[in-house]
Amino acid sequence: MKKHYLKVKRETPKKRDPNERIVDFHPTYEMFSESEASLQSARCIKCPIDIVRDLKSEFSFCRTGCPLENKIPIWVEKVKEGDIEGAFKASNEVSPFPEILGLVCPHDILCQGGCTISRTEHGSVTIGAIEVYLNEEAFKRGLRPYYGEDKPKTGHKVAVIGSGPAGFSCATFLLRGGVEVDMFEKSDRPGGLLTYGIPNFKICKDVILRRFEWMQEAGLNLYLNTEIKSSAQMKEMLNEYDAIFVALGAPSGRSARMKNEDAHGVYHVMDILKHAQKRVFEDFYEFILEGKDVVVIGGGDSAMDAVRTAVRTKAKSVKCLYRRDEDNMPGSKKEVINAKEEGVQFEFYTAPKEVVVDEGHHVKGIICQRTELGEPDESGRRKLSVVEGSEFEIPCDVIILALGFDNVIFPWYEDAQIKTGKWGEVLVDENKRTSNPRIFAGGDAVRGADLAVTAAADGKKAALAILKDFGISL
Repeated sequence: MKKHYLKVKRETPKKRDPNERIVDFHPTYEMFSESEASLQSARCIKCPIDIVRDLKSEFSFCRTGCPLENKIPIWVEKVKEGDIEGAFKASNEVSPFPEILGLVCPHDILCQGGCTISRTEHGSVTIGAIEVYLNEEAFKRGLRPYYGEDKPKTGHKVAVIGSGPAGFSCATFLLRGGVEVDMFEKSDRPGGLLTYGIPNFKICKDVILRRFEWMQEAGLNLYLNTEIKSSAQMKEMLNEYDAIFVALGAPSGRSARMKNEDAHGVYHVMDILKHAQKRVFEDFYEFILEGKDVVVIGGGDSAMDAVRTAVRTKAKSVKCLYRRDEDNMPGSKKEVINAKEEGVQFEFYTAPKEVVVDEGHHVKGIICQRTELGEPDESGRRKLSVVEGSEFEIPCDVIILALGFDNVIFPWYEDAQIKTGKWGEVLVDENKRTSNPRIFAGGDAVRGADLAVTAAADGKKAALAILKDFGISL
């Protein structure tokens, strides 16, 4: 077993200086150079196979930590050897858009969390950054993803409703099988959450849009500004298509259930993120947060996206309120660090109670209460309680709710015989097939708000099941 990790220090992509990056929406992190990627790849110890699964040399602990079972050890080794073409082929074989997931996945709790040397003081192999490098380098060399361009068309036709990670992935594998795909997206650009729910400083949208351009060149029929919202539309689709994949996400932002939450100046996080991204696209030039004192409620990645967006849209001040402590924040630790570097102020042990409004019902502040953590409950999580008499007010002009997302039961679900669960999630079997055997579903519409990579895995699984129904294997 080689132990280069003992000699080579773990490195992550360089960050731009906070004072430089807060004035634009360009990516926060730089990409590895060829030498950096090769050196970091050499830290991989090619650990023993996962004997429990008995899947031999292609499997390792990092790979079993990936919902897509990405061939990480293979392409890491090929990057070390300088074989970009081989690495690109291995990376794209099982993943629908590896350079995108290399940017947005929470690697520390997935592949890198499973890395054997992550358990040592030396830290994991920087898998995500290597994945981004090898794909971008391959694109520079003229290599392109495979979308079944040389496959004869099978005559089968599938509709994909939604172009977020799940729909994006499903369409990828259907195209590889020679199936005609019509994709319907309610927005003006494809990508769903990847395009409008993740800020440009985390992933440049050109990275997403070029994949859709390549897919269109390979035969994808993409219908933008097209929302499927009626039973009549679904009935027509069931008559026209051999199968349908539903990937509508979890589009409803959660409420804080505060008094005056309907005041002017209270926004759900997706409204702010979409507005900011449209500004980056130069669809318009208005900054709705400029010069405002902004309060963001929440502690997840969406909250960090919101506070960092507010800084870039020239807010006067930005505060993040979270009811527990920093260690209990559910989002990425590095995003909290980035937010602090950019001047965001955090108020921990703070729960919102009421929006303070003026005579015109505009936000002028928020009344909060202090909280404290008690003994752990049956799940092991410490109970939260409010400190009586601890109310205090934070003056502000804008409040952004980043409290998570809920599923929506669309009107045509019942007519399409799609069963849903307690929380409005679509119920599916192990192959992502719904109660209607010709309709499949995946991503947040099934799981509730979750990760892009789990949505991608759902889309892939559904596509493979659909292809199997057609008698096609990849």
